Amino acid sequence: MTSMKLAPIVSEPKNKSYDVVIVGGAIIGSSVAWFLSDNPDFDGSVLVVERDPSYENSSTAHTNSCMRQQFSNELNVRISQFAAEFVRNFQDYMHNDPEVPELAVNHYGYMYLATDEAFAETLRTNQATQAAFGAATKIMSPAEIAADYPFYNVDDLVCGSHNLIDEGYFDSGTMFDWWRRKARLNGVEYLNNEVVDIERDGDRVASVVLKSGEHISCGTVVNASGPRAVETARMAGLDLPVEPRKRFTFVFDAAEPLARDLPLTIDPTGVHVRSEGTAYMTGCPPEVDVAVAYDDFSMDDDIFEEKIWPSLAHRIPAFERIRVVTRWAGHYAYNTVDHNVVIGPHHEVSNFIYVCGFSGHGLQQSPAMGRGASELITYGDYRALDLSPLGFERIVKGEPFIETAII
Repeated sequence: MTSMKLAPIVSEPKNKSYDVVIVGGAIIGSSVAWFLSDNPDFDGSVLVVERDPSYENSSTAHTNSCMRQQFSNELNVRISQFAAEFVRNFQDYMHNDPEVPELAVNHYGYMYLATDEAFAETLRTNQATQAAFGAATKIMSPAEIAADYPFYNVDDLVCGSHNLIDEGYFDSGTMFDWWRRKARLNGVEYLNNEVVDIERDGDRVASVVLKSGEHISCGTVVNASGPRAVETARMAGLDLPVEPRKRFTFVFDAAEPLARDLPLTIDPTGVHVRSEGTAYMTGCPPEVDVAVAYDDFSMDDDIFEEKIWPSLAHRIPAFERIRVVTRWAGHYAYNTVDHNVVIGPHHEVSNFIYVCGFSGHGLQQSPAMGRGASELITYGDYRALDLSPLGFERIVKGEPFIETAII
């Protein structure tokens, strides 16, 4: 029963050997942990090692909690469709435990806007792909956009791409909390510690070394360490094209609130904005998008004044008078090859599993990734959805996984 009191998370492991050691206990690591522990065909032991159980600086803590099906690749569409289904039926997945709440969902949708014919054609092509796999995306003319959302300035638009079904944002914090809680109730051990080295025996990982000095033998290591994933890979003598990239988020009030909810709008300037309760949330990448230090969460206030605000005021004139009420910087675990997740084993070290490099898509893809990693560890292959195109082999071969709908 979930009413059982969970013991405090400690820094010393109970055992010297585990079947699976997950490096990183944020949303991805906890997804893998819960799906493994909930899989009736998996009977192994699982250790999750998290360096900061407050998760204060994790990508998970800085997420905007969004999900969408507006991708250009079938696999990414399918991944997000499972996320929507999982969120919608969260209580069922938690075996209808009466203590588990329904997840709040806001289906405001995404609105991609095009101001030139080239990007408009990209949106049309992507919409055809999405529709072929059941997504409800539709292409809207400027007149149609203005009729449904009269607050937009549509004078320079060619078209928009919009979907109100299973797109928007949801209560990811509750999902994360219950994944951790249920995983621990199922026997997963969470540790407040840090993996500082990984020891290999030829082409296999043999053990991990903790900051506290213990050497922990393991059957499989899962690299779910977010923006630090490259450091975890290097401990095993491997490499990974993932680095921390900074992203800025601002929440603001408007002197003239909009008459209806604002979809998550992606303006061609790179600025995005959506409703956030009675306020609004906006953000964009920095002008010079480069790797930053793992502890660099400093803000660039000029970017709001010089880029975000002018873009907002142009696209939504009611946002001429706005006031920032809170702001933060977070990190993408940025895959420099193709901006998509790397999931699956290293091609030379089969018991070292990557689940990292999401480049901003980790929250919405976490249900499918946890399920997929659980299947891979338990059965040796994927069962529900073939994620092998997102494997490390593509990095080795220099064959990027092409996805044009990147924010």
